[in-house]
Amino acid sequence: MIIFAQYRFLLLLLLVPLIPLLYALVMRLRTRNIRKFGDVELVKELMPSYSKAKGWLRILLFTLAFALFVIGLARPQIGAKLQEHQAKGAEIMICLDVSNSMLAEDYSPNRLDRAKLAISKIVDRLQGDRIGLIVFAGSSFVQLPITTDYVSAKMFLSSVNTESVPVQGTAIGDAVLTAAKSFSAQSEKSRAIIVITDGENHEDDPISAAEQVAEMGIKLYTIGVGSAEGQPIPKDGSLMKDKDGNIVVTRLDEATLQSMANAGKGAYVRAGNEEFGLNPIIDDINKMEDEEFNSVVFEEYDEQYMYFFAAALLLFVIEMLIGERRIKKKLF
Repeated sequence: MIIFAQYRFLLLLLLVPLIPLLYALVMRLRTRNIRKFGDVELVKELMPSYSKAKGWLRILLFTLAFALFVIGLARPQIGAKLQEHQAKGAEIMICLDVSNSMLAEDYSPNRLDRAKLAISKIVDRLQGDRIGLIVFAGSSFVQLPITTDYVSAKMFLSSVNTESVPVQGTAIGDAVLTAAKSFSAQSEKSRAIIVITDGENHEDDPISAAEQVAEMGIKLYTIGVGSAEGQPIPKDGSLMKDKDGNIVVTRLDEATLQSMANAGKGAYVRAGNEEFGLNPIIDDINKMEDEEFNSVVFEEYDEQYMYFFAAALLLFVIEMLIGERRIKKKLF
C-alpha cells in the first residue's frame, strides 16, 4: 500500500493540465503578433531553424517533470513490514445518525456535518484507544470496524452521508445492539458506546437496548443534536414535506436520550455549536481502566520520494538540452 506523508502537496497536480494550455495560449498570441509583421509563411521562411515540434516536446517534458516533482514532495511511502503493536486504552464505538433529519440546519452547516467535524477532532485526541463507527437510519451497519488506525477512521468518516444507509427512519436501538456486537474479543472492561442523534426514534425500543448493553458491562453515552423548537429539513433545494404536503419539522427528543444514558449507566450531553459534547465524554472514558490491545500494523515505511526527484531532474535536464532549433542535416 502506498501512502503520502505530505499529501497536501498533491493539490499542486491541479496545475499540470494548465501548463500545456498556457503554452498553447502563448503560441497563439505569438502567431497573432507575427501576422502584424506580414505573412506568417514568409516569416517562417526567415526563421528556418525554429522547430514548433521541439517546443511542444519541451513543454510536455517539463509538465511530466513537474508532476513527478510534486509527487516527490508529497513523500510517497510503501509499507515495509508488518509488526505487532501493543496499546493501552478503551474501545469506543460511535453510532452516528445519518437519517434525513440530520440535514436540519440548526447547527452550522447542518447537524450531520457538525457531528462529523466533532468526531474528527476527537480522533485527533485519541492515544491508544480503539475506535469504530456505526452509521444508522432505518437500519444500521458497521462503517468502520474497531481499530487504532486513526487515519483510516477519518477517511471512512469523511465518506459518510445520508445515503450511507439506504433505509430511512431512525432505529437507535438497532444501532446500539450492532455496536455492542462489534467490540473485539480482547476487550472486556473498558468499552463504551457513544450515540449521536436527534433522538427521534421511529423503529424500535432504544431504552431496552441500553439496558441490554449495560448488562454486558458497556457504558452508553448519548449526544443530543438539535433544538426543542425544531427545524425543517432541506431537500433538493426546498423543504421536505409529508404525504399531506406539510413541512416536516424535526425536534430533539431529549427525554429518550436521557433515559437511554441512565439505563446504559453513562451520561447524556446536549450538543452545542462550540462544544459539541464529545470532549467531556472522552474525558470520562479516559477514567476507565486501560486494557492492553495487540494489533498488527505497518510499523515502518520505505521512502520513495528520491526516485521521483531523480526522474524529475533527468527530465528537466533533457528539456533544457533539447532547445528549440531544428537539427541541421548535411549530405556528404
